[in-house]
Amino acid sequence: MESNSDIVLRVENLSVSFDKETILDNISFAVNKNDAVAIIGPNGAGKTVLFRALLGLVPYRGSIVWESGVRIGYVPQKFSVHHEVPMTVKEFFLLQRRNFWYPDKETLNHLNHELALVGLSESILQRPIVELSGGQLQRILVAWAMLNHPDVLLFDEPTSGIDVGAEETIYHLIHKLQDERGVTILLISHDLNIIYRHVKRVICINKEMKCHGAPRDVLNPQDLASLYGEGAYYHHLEK
Repeated sequence: MESNSDIVLRVENLSVSFDKETILDNISFAVNKNDAVAIIGPNGAGKTVLFRALLGLVPYRGSIVWESGVRIGYVPQKFSVHHEVPMTVKEFFLLQRRNFWYPDKETLNHLNHELALVGLSESILQRPIVELSGGQLQRILVAWAMLNHPDVLLFDEPTSGIDVGAEETIYHLIHKLQDERGVTILLISHDLNIIYRHVKRVICINKEMKCHGAPRDVLNPQDLASLYGEGAYYHHLEK
């Protein structure tokens, strides 16, 4: 049985509605410290809305209880800068830490440490952010999220729009964050093959809770058919 001291997040009877349309209905689950949990479901199932509710960005009914004092980081699915905006990576970090404009040695060391964690060198700070590859940008977003040393990281489709090699790098990085920092991971993903390999638990939603448990227990034809519709799950398994 789970001890309350092991639980970093408890969600009970969570519901979200916009303009009288129900987006999420009666969602309940708990997340343990140092867990890696995947949120899966078809497009329009309410996965990103669930993240927004967890971050306190949308109104909801029910209960969301984070462990007292927990620090939360968020890595969005998409981040784009207009190609005419001459922002460097350093200036991007400046948006979060004001003293990066004239950074002291301690600040630079802290930033370089987070860049090294995601496999990047300090030379990338001078690069225009619009020139980064999809994989490089995703790692920059992780470094940004790690600056305040969060206890929990929320990833919304961490490998969306990047190539297969970069996908492996991102999931290796997720493991590294858990092993070296003890970070709890919640991620939204459509790639069931990756989920089998990289997460401990799966939460299946399509507006309401459809299944939850270890991947080997819930990623079966019956549960996937209930979640995605008859036959649709084969696309996700073969993606």
